[in-house]
Amino acid sequence: MNTPTNIQIIKQNGHPAFVVIPYDEYIKIRRPFIPEDGESVPNDVVWMTIDTGCTIIRAWREYLGLTQKDVAEKMGITQAALSQMESGEKKLRKATLEKLAAALGVGVEQIRE
Repeated sequence: MNTPTNIQIIKQNGHPAFVVIPYDEYIKIRRPFIPEDGESVPNDVVWMTIDTGCTIIRAWREYLGLTQKDVAEKMGITQAALSQMESGEKKLRKATLEKLAAALGVGVEQIRE
């Protein structure tokens, strides 16, 4: 995840209290966490992606306490294939997202990036 460079820090009593970022940056950060179908994403999952820069797929897996092997077995794929999915380098097909969501027990919109 890219760190915004044009931010404004607002201080209260000499301490940072608020951060203002351009709206376009906000949308880039926020888009994966606003599902269209109303399903939500836990704050812990959201913060994990922000704090560590990992993909939402990895964040969900770790949040649920599952290993790559656990999820890969549920999907009928190899752990290496799941690792590639978690890297975020390739956009996943709809059918793959559906299998992954089912293996994690979440909605497709909750893992879409």
